[in-house]
Amino acid sequence: MTLAAHVARRLPPRLTAAAAGLVYPRFEPELGRLGDLCPPDCGTAVDVGGWYGPWTRRLAARARQVVTVEPVPHLARVLTAAAPANVRVIQAAASDRTGTARLWLPPGDDGERGVSSLVRRNIHAHAVQVPLITLDGLGLRDVGFVKIDVDGSEPAVLRGAHGVLVRDRPALFIELESRIQPITPIVDLLAGLGYAGWVLPGRTWLPLDPATLEAHQARVSYVASHGLFRRILPFRTLWGPRYVNSVLFLPDGRRPGALPVREHGRHAPRPEAPR
Repeated sequence: MTLAAHVARRLPPRLTAAAAGLVYPRFEPELGRLGDLCPPDCGTAVDVGGWYGPWTRRLAARARQVVTVEPVPHLARVLTAAAPANVRVIQAAASDRTGTARLWLPPGDDGERGVSSLVRRNIHAHAVQVPLITLDGLGLRDVGFVKIDVDGSEPAVLRGAHGVLVRDRPALFIELESRIQPITPIVDLLAGLGYAGWVLPGRTWLPLDPATLEAHQARVSYVASHGLFRRILPFRTLWGPRYVNSVLFLPDGRRPGALPVREHGRHAPRPEAPR
């Protein structure tokens, strides 16, 4: 278990959630560029894989309504207790079907590490039974933004959101890691719906090249094994370059906004660009 996970288990849940919201933009600088991702007139934003809620709370300040889907029971309770009034938390895993499934977790981990998944990997040791939902089945309207962080279940989440994607054309922010599954099939699936990908390796959004991203991830994959604390420290280059693993997908020829980095994101060291 990482140091951050050990600390999270010993702090009051509300304090852990507040700390996660404070430091997370150093770990994922795109969160400091929320104006580039989530439209200013966003009606509904969806956070699939809420963890302790760093994205949920920021989205709540920008969208009229936030729907957060979190399968780990105790994390869903933490989110519900600490969420702003315009947030609806659903304790379930998003997929392409309803019913139940096993959610896999690492040994000694109850969800604190944020790497639980419906797809079992070699890091997983035990499972809990969780309900399954589809985004199409939630009756959502005016969806402007969807963030997906589900460690391998992305295709199923997207298939279960097909109706929302076709109808509302939301921006999508998806964690993609070639060490978990190939990136190209997801890129191709979304390309068929008129979406193109963008990455933020430095301070400028660049069009996604799946081969370049996969090469970058293979070259600096060791960084992914570092805990949250090591990856948010100042002078991060002492610990290794930034590991880029999130892609913004925009439909119909849209491009990311050109707003400057805001909030805590401006303090993040400039990461290495994929070569």
